[in-house]
Amino acid sequence: MTVKLDDYEWKSEFAITHRAQGRAEGRAEGRVEGQAEGEAKSILLILQARGITVPDDIRNRITNCTDLDQLDHWVQRAATINTAEELLG
Repeated sequence: MTVKLDDYEWKSEFAITHRAQGRAEGRAEGRVEGQAEGEAKSILLILQARGITVPDDIRNRITNCTDLDQLDHWVQRAATINTAEELLG
């Protein structure tokens, strides 16, 4: 048996507050994930434009990274390094 709560009107202050908090947290997480994906794409595009080959293990590390500060650092390094291995160093 499946209970659908999509159309249920929450009445308690507790439920209303926590449901709204959960939605806000979900939206924030989605924004961070989107930013991380964009940063990773930028890094890979910069390296590609510079003719730098990116091995799969480094590509995976870049695309799986969710630390925006780290990704920002890598974007800056991507403009000056000579090999993909230097990006992570």
